[in-house]
Amino acid sequence: MRKIRICSWNVNGIRAAHSKGFLAWFEKGRPDILCLQETKASEEQLPPDLKEIKGYRAYFCAAERKGYSGVALYAQPEPQKVRNGFGIPRFDLEGRTIIADFGGFTLFNIYFPNGKQSKERLRYKMEFYDAFLEYADGLRKKGRGIVACGDFNTAHKEIDLARPRENGKVSGFLPQERAWMDKFVEHGYVDTLRMFNQEPEQYTWWDLKTRARERNVGWRIDYFFVSEDMRDRVKSSTILAEVTGSDHCPICIELAF
Repeated sequence: MRKIRICSWNVNGIRAAHSKGFLAWFEKGRPDILCLQETKASEEQLPPDLKEIKGYRAYFCAAERKGYSGVALYAQPEPQKVRNGFGIPRFDLEGRTIIADFGGFTLFNIYFPNGKQSKERLRYKMEFYDAFLEYADGLRKKGRGIVACGDFNTAHKEIDLARPRENGKVSGFLPQERAWMDKFVEHGYVDTLRMFNQEPEQYTWWDLKTRARERNVGWRIDYFFVSEDMRDRVKSSTILAEVTGSDHCPICIELAF
């Protein structure tokens, strides 16, 4: 039996994380696959030691707008195929998605939009959600197993944030956002953390301005989901809350094949 460890982390700027010990953390843990979100840089802007890490293939997807959004993928097993985006220009220009085919499964590394800025951005977020689900469901109809990870920018249930009552009208915990998460699960996708851990206070993001991390007043908005047919392959799903360097922390799963 072969095991694959996949980690995901919204680094809130890969160059900022680089200056805070990102590579030391990466080299120590050396997951088989690492997915990063909110890299805020194009490949040309990165120092050589971020573009080429020994033993890994690196893939980058940047937004057209400088210093905004962006995702990256580092993989020891070489993907059979990698594509950026869903093929829908208005979503793809923001550099939010890398889709990698690893043979045994298709991996989505996604930085989902934030809907707090305006009604227009909330609408964009909801339409992005639907585009992702349609794309993922299309692959499943072809027999593909799905692993989807990243910053979903929504806390699904009350247990997934410290102050649900106060945030019921805030994007990230709105009824329509949570309803989409319900629909996602109903389509046959499994929240891997809750396979192993039903405890409260399991958060992945904390507001920097209020120093919320010190009090663990957080939100769980970073997830690993797998399609139902992949459920039995998931051997662990964890939150690495002790890892600093961003306002988010890394999350990891282990799959067995």
